[in-house]
Amino acid sequence: MGSKNKLKRFKENETFKNVFQPSRAELVEEIYKLKGNWRKDVFKNENPLVLELGCGKGEYTVGLARRYANKNFIGIDIKGARFWRGAKTALEEDISNAAFIRTQIELVDQVFEENEVDEIWITFPDPQIKYQRTKHRMTNLQFLERYKKVLKPGGVMHLKTDSEFMHGYTLGLLHGKGYEVLYANHNVYKLEGSPKEVTEIQTFYENQYLEKDKAITYIRFKIN
Repeated sequence: MGSKNKLKRFKENETFKNVFQPSRAELVEEIYKLKGNWRKDVFKNENPLVLELGCGKGEYTVGLARRYANKNFIGIDIKGARFWRGAKTALEEDISNAAFIRTQIELVDQVFEENEVDEIWITFPDPQIKYQRTKHRMTNLQFLERYKKVLKPGGVMHLKTDSEFMHGYTLGLLHGKGYEVLYANHNVYKLEGSPKEVTEIQTFYENQYLEKDKAITYIRFKIN
């Protein structure tokens, strides 16, 4: 993507009512104004709140919002030029239960109050395979502790990935900690009975993986 295109998207994001771009200082040095108030102030309802972490172009956030009108969905990514597409689609289609936040995933517990979130989706994260990159892996213990803070007791997490490494790493970690694995599938498009929300919503990159006949894996689990 050219720098002109990026700048154009950044400027458009600033005008979108469904995009929120708090500064790091707003989140770290003070209590963010929307923390604990997302339902009331943004969505104007008390419906369940669902996050997509590392939402990329926002296809999953928008796809879930289309499917579940009785839930609120927020896509989070540090790359605003990417989720511009999802935010714009949501506005064009008048999808009022989808919003986007530009921030780093490690600040999730500064953006949301304890027990404010009902579900979390992680879709196609970078597996960070090298050992020294373990700290950046989105299902490592440090990240899970942050997610646990904002999730309601009994809140559900979803991991959908093309990385067998990430799938195995996460399953091993969950079993090692005694967390509850509700569903695990190493090839959701080849095995019958896969949840429809997993197979019927696809990201841009997922389509590319499927064209190469790459297996897509999925885990649903609880960490509370």
